[in-house]
Amino acid sequence: MDLADRKNLLESVDARTRLAGSNRMEILLFSLGTRETFGINVFKVREVGRTPHITKTPNMPRGVEGLISLRGNVIPVLSLISFLEYEGQPREYGKTMMVAEYSKRTLGFLVHEVDRIIRVDWEKVKAPESVLSSNQGLITAVTELEDGKLVSILDVEQILANAFGEAIIVDIPPANVDQDVCMFFADDSLVARRKIVEVLDKLGVKHKHATNGAEAWSRLQGIAAHATQTGRSVRDELRLILVDAEMPEMDGYVLTKNIKGDLRFTGIPVVMHSSLSSQANHAMGKAVGVDAYVGKFDAEILADTLRPLLER
Repeated sequence: MDLADRKNLLESVDARTRLAGSNRMEILLFSLGTRETFGINVFKVREVGRTPHITKTPNMPRGVEGLISLRGNVIPVLSLISFLEYEGQPREYGKTMMVAEYSKRTLGFLVHEVDRIIRVDWEKVKAPESVLSSNQGLITAVTELEDGKLVSILDVEQILANAFGEAIIVDIPPANVDQDVCMFFADDSLVARRKIVEVLDKLGVKHKHATNGAEAWSRLQGIAAHATQTGRSVRDELRLILVDAEMPEMDGYVLTKNIKGDLRFTGIPVVMHSSLSSQANHAMGKAVGVDAYVGKFDAEILADTLRPLLER
């Protein structure tokens, strides 16, 4: 990884905001010492460097190597290869560490080596077929490089759930809405969809969903067309739309632009729900017109954000 790529990790908020609505993402490529190439959204990576001394602590979850002190903060370090179905670790694995931020949590990820940053169209990022990987469930998307090599994009939300357990959802008061009120959400992560459903069920809100942005836009257009044919407004069918930022085929920024640019969806708020919790990503959401931005995954904050929008 050269100096230019390292500099890209520290892009300004303005530079990142320009990506909003372009349906493009920047991926940091890395390897785990196997034949596969993996990728992670650059926006989630704070820095890359040599692995510092890791303090081993007792009773750590599987895959968590220990703790490090990083500029006064103690953070857990996860060995990514431990979560995938490989036997043993390649020689010299773990000498490189990526420091990433997910849902306001800073973590270290041990990898074999980091390659480079590429920019790809979300249209070329596809949901994985089961035959492509024995690690189904941990690979959220696949894209192809110019040389034909496949890049597997890890579902870090699922990895964190496997390591630390899923967030426990406490009692959430139901929303004061009619029984026929319905909302729509889109998220490509299985664990995220499961937790969203738990929140919506506790709020007492019916829901429909899609697993990527392109599917979501197709379904939303179908809902709008049906409403028009029956002489109803789309808001009679849907009260609110919740979108993830990163999704195969169409990201949440383009999906939001499409919704906001279609007069049939006038009056329906769009909430972005993402593990990308930096100010840059909040700015990107604002640039495309989201009505609220919620970092994953705090069930109470999500419920408190959705409730007034559903009740109005």
